[in-house]
Amino acid sequence: MTYCTGILLDDGVVLASDSRTNAGIDRVSTFRKMHVFERPGDRFFALLTAGNLSLTQGVISLLTEWLDNSDPERDLWASPTMFTAAHAVGNAIRDMHKVDGGYLQEHEVDFTASFILAGQVRGGPLRLFMIYDAGNFIEALGDSNYFQIGEVKYGKPILDRVLTPTTPLEEAAKCALVSMDSTIRSNLSVGPPLDLAIIRRDEFKLATHISIDVDNEYFNMIRKRWGFALREVFSELPNPNW
Repeated sequence: MTYCTGILLDDGVVLASDSRTNAGIDRVSTFRKMHVFERPGDRFFALLTAGNLSLTQGVISLLTEWLDNSDPERDLWASPTMFTAAHAVGNAIRDMHKVDGGYLQEHEVDFTASFILAGQVRGGPLRLFMIYDAGNFIEALGDSNYFQIGEVKYGKPILDRVLTPTTPLEEAAKCALVSMDSTIRSNLSVGPPLDLAIIRRDEFKLATHISIDVDNEYFNMIRKRWGFALREVFSELPNPNW
């Protein structure tokens, strides 16, 4: 299992992902789930992945192999818009299913995945998509300014309570880390190292990318102070009088 979130704001995008994968309690390993494709000054794409590892790695490999093939439905460098880029990711998912899906179904292997795509192509807006296992997708629009994939339920409340489109990027990054901590505390299949990335609107490159391990001082401070603050606020709430 995994947990990833992408947050679209007026000033840019914040992305966070864990790196833990497991195929049983005695087979735990780490694989990065944040992947970046960028041509500084022209376009930037970041892809977060969750689900079957062979499928997600295959999708990333296909997208890498398709670069410079001039097909806008597959080549991220040739995609004229973010909408077309989302189609390219969907096509890669479908191609992987065509190659391996039937064989894995025969062996009763769960061969599903989901993706978050964030990015911007020069001349167009910064956009955020969630792409499903069938290759179809939805876009973050209006009040829906974030997506989650993987183990989503534990980290959702803080995002709902704190985020608005005008939230500053640094504050949203802090919110994403609290969301990640809530998930890690409640689900052992999610864990560090974590990837945290910030993309500023119209910059077409990573503004910040940080790998956070178990010894990261800032993340450990957030974990301790958030837990303490929750207990303190809880103790101040009046008990029911019925």
